[in-house]
Amino acid sequence: MENDVKRRFAVESGAGNPRHGSSHLSTSKNRRPTLGSLLRGLRLRNHWTLKEMSERTGIPLSTLAKVEHDRLTLTYDKLQQLSQRLNMRMSELFSEADASGDAPITARRSVGRLSSAVRVNTPNYEYFYMCPDLRRKRMVPLVTRIRAHSVEEFGELVHHPGEEYIYVLQGPVEIHTEFYEPIVLQTGESVYIDSTMGHAYVLPKGHDEALVLGVCASAEENLAESLMNLHAEAPPAAKPRALPPRRIAGKR
Repeated sequence: MENDVKRRFAVESGAGNPRHGSSHLSTSKNRRPTLGSLLRGLRLRNHWTLKEMSERTGIPLSTLAKVEHDRLTLTYDKLQQLSQRLNMRMSELFSEADASGDAPITARRSVGRLSSAVRVNTPNYEYFYMCPDLRRKRMVPLVTRIRAHSVEEFGELVHHPGEEYIYVLQGPVEIHTEFYEPIVLQTGESVYIDSTMGHAYVLPKGHDEALVLGVCASAEENLAESLMNLHAEAPPAAKPRALPPRRIAGKR
């Protein structure tokens, strides 16, 4: 019986078989991916430890470890939480990385000019969506003229997917967010926020106009279209009017 066990182990482990290595690799490649293997691949591609992934997703480290070893699965609610915290579409969680490990080179390029920007008018902002010829952008650049003089005039705070970076070209600008006290940014200052948090940019008292450069980013496809759907767009002008000259700090 002992000899039978030894023979069985030798066959299953490939001991003594010089072709075992290639056979094992072939079996691994043909194996169907599991939630655990996909999550582990995602974590390793981003160079995260289990602890770092736990902190990013809000899912306990012990739970993630069990999932990666296929000892546990996640409920739909947890998968949704994981995709939202990682700013990914659910479909991306269930897709395997390209075998080469290299992202394809898209060679996309677009030159941004106000004359070709898509202008969107709202009571609170005048938006210039730059580089409109590129579709399905993950990053949307905008030049925005701020009009509202107070958060009361602005109305309900805006929410949308992703994150955004705002750089003040001509200030000052008053930044209101759902979970923080208002701050005032001067020309040359900037802020980076979670866009799902309610936010509004308004003019401080005594100022009539401000100009910012904004970059919105999200894993959501067609982000620009989603942002435009938030606007109650007024009829666009034939040409965007010239932006005001940038003021030099300390001069009026």
